Amino acid sequence: MAKGADVIVNGWNPPYSKWAAQLPELTAQVIAAARGSRATVMQPANVYVYGFREAMPAIVGPDVPQRATNPLGRLRIDMERRFREADIQVILLRGGDFLDDQPSAGWFDRIIAKDWAKGKLVYPGALDRPHAWAYLPDMTAALPRLAEMRRELGQFTDLTFSGYTLTGQELAEACGAALGRRMEISSMSWLPIQLARPFWAEAKHLLEMRYLWDQPHRVDGSALATILPDLPKTPTEQALRRALQVQIDPDQPVVGSGGNR
Repeated sequence: MAKGADVIVNGWNPPYSKWAAQLPELTAQVIAAARGSRATVMQPANVYVYGFREAMPAIVGPDVPQRATNPLGRLRIDMERRFREADIQVILLRGGDFLDDQPSAGWFDRIIAKDWAKGKLVYPGALDRPHAWAYLPDMTAALPRLAEMRRELGQFTDLTFSGYTLTGQELAEACGAALGRRMEISSMSWLPIQLARPFWAEAKHLLEMRYLWDQPHRVDGSALATILPDLPKTPTEQALRRALQVQIDPDQPVVGSGGNR
């Protein structure tokens, strides 16, 4: 499938419960395809690798050690290690939780903002902790630019996209400003997910990643800004207005937290 390709974008994103079974094999297939076509692999990535719970640094970026000890974090560390050690070129672009102007079934459109039309938001963590967000139209705008300049980059390039850093309360205020109305925000109960754990394969993994909503963190995008100084950055309120107006399929499951790509 990759024969003749110059660039391979690995956009695979199965449910958390299938990561352990599928991620190693898929990574091997992508590496093999890149070797066969001599293509550059472009890999979207998340912040899971940096640390678990209190070990999560307040600022994350390319030079921050990857010290995650939880299962999903270790799987992503191993995937990135295999790409780093392979004899192919890899450009990795990492961001926080996704905001999108299209249906994505992520935390924002599926849970946090599902009742925004009623003036209500529900937040999965403490309302006073900074949390990293990546507006996908801005983040993905970097990919073709990086692909065009791939011959100027090294064999493995690890870059982070800064996006926005907002507490839950700041998110509510920014959503209100975007819509020109007051938005109420309350804490989400995790009890239904805990009760579903014996019956729903994704529940234990969502609980595993809960720490990202309570552990303060922001993404340092200075290295990417140095390479692409004119990369577009949509104003926060404008991005939120577009994200809030997305209509999603109510039967589509939540995909996870922390960008989860």
